[in-house]
Amino acid sequence: MTPRAATAATLKYASLILAAVVVLLPLCGVFLTSLKSSKEMARGSGALTLPDDWLNLSNYVTAFQDGQMLAAFGNTAFILAFAITGTVVIGSMTAYAIDRFDFRLKKLVVALFLIATLVPGVTTQVATFQIVDSFGLFDSRWAPVVLYMGTDIVSIYIFLQFIRGIPVSLDESARLDGANAFTIYRKIIFPLLKPAIATVVIIKGITVYNDFYIPFLYMPSEDLGTISTSLFRFKGPFGAHWETISAGAVLVILPTLIAFLFLQRYIYNGFTRGATR
Repeated sequence: MTPRAATAATLKYASLILAAVVVLLPLCGVFLTSLKSSKEMARGSGALTLPDDWLNLSNYVTAFQDGQMLAAFGNTAFILAFAITGTVVIGSMTAYAIDRFDFRLKKLVVALFLIATLVPGVTTQVATFQIVDSFGLFDSRWAPVVLYMGTDIVSIYIFLQFIRGIPVSLDESARLDGANAFTIYRKIIFPLLKPAIATVVIIKGITVYNDFYIPFLYMPSEDLGTISTSLFRFKGPFGAHWETISAGAVLVILPTLIAFLFLQRYIYNGFTRGATR
């Protein structure tokens, strides 16, 4: 290895180690704090100091029970299931129509999708809130579901890249057998989109799971709290108990961390395969 290549390799690994430390250090602080007792916190125990008892799970029990985390997980799972299903169906159908059909103002429709992504979301919140309220969806779990189902442009483009790699000859053969457009989509196109669907499910799922603004604004009732809003409400009764707040944060982080570790290869494969088609 030449000195230049060795220097480049050293810089590469040094940057990766630095990035890992920056990401993992706060998580370690939160985890260690969650295992400490209130007495340890009262005597000024630092975030990165080791706990006296590594098996102290009382903070997790308090966070789970008093923070109503079970109901929050249920509400979050309900929203995730319907929002992700809607995103996959609407996004794949939209991409199929854009790629396979020629219609008037097609380029304008695609351009409008792009323009919509450039409009700051905060500028449309008043109108969006009025529309949601007029449909009687305010303070219900269906409000965030409907808003999340408005498929983002990233999901459409992921599906679009995969559909462009599916030969049009498959559509033509199916039409010769008497299949209509919806049958072709349902029996040919959709089954071939499994890598793209996995990618969209993971990306959209993490986005919805971590979102705070929409559930907090459209579901103010305590019994409708999601993971993010339930954690926020800890600031009231547990405002001075950082050990309990940290335990709640760990409970929130754990599902997404496990899901990402097991499914990360689908994200990378989905993006790389879509980009090369």
